[in-house]
Amino acid sequence: MGGNRKYFKIFYALIPILLGCLFYFMNQDLFKALSNGETKQIKLLLTDNMIYLYLFMLIIMVIQNSFTLIPLILIITINISLFGLVIGFIWSVFTSILAAVIIFFCIRYLFQDMLTKKVKPELIQKVEKNGFMYVFQARIFPFVPTSLVNILAGLSSISFYKYLLATSLGNFIYFFALALVPAGLISLDLNKNLLWALVGASIVIYVCFKKFYKKRKDSAN
Repeated sequence: MGGNRKYFKIFYALIPILLGCLFYFMNQDLFKALSNGETKQIKLLLTDNMIYLYLFMLIIMVIQNSFTLIPLILIITINISLFGLVIGFIWSVFTSILAAVIIFFCIRYLFQDMLTKKVKPELIQKVEKNGFMYVFQARIFPFVPTSLVNILAGLSSISFYKYLLATSLGNFIYFFALALVPAGLISLDLNKNLLWALVGASIVIYVCFKKFYKKRKDSAN
């Protein structure tokens, strides 16, 4: 019975890989345009199918959360170029959260046995010890690749609720900072006061939130 269950897991794990390969071969021109940052070419290829354009950028975000092959700044820039500042930013944040959730569940329920032995126990213990704050800080300060954060969280015992909340808050703040670049707000000659105000506000929010979480954690212990 256990052997059959193992084979079922392998089978289900292969499905997204095969679908991903198929998707790539069917959209090689789009992937080439993406790698070159050619937003006009992407628009041209999908100008009559906006739904597929949104789907394509969602799948790109899932790939980024799986392997961190594509820089986040490039994806956000393309989204803003394709959909406008507000919709592009919202779609970037939404797809990043959805992609992180997909990878989290895939790791926890499909690839856990396969990956547990290949990841250092100390890394998993860090996630379990700090839980919410580990994921939150990793999202804001990407000292750990996005894909690795998802993998470590999936292998750890962190609750899905904490993972989702930390990812949502962290990605919103980090993506907002990244979105300033394609939006043209970051400039040596323009909006310096606005930039420093945003940076200062982000730091204050982060410090206050960290103190609040630490106080809550200490009271719980």
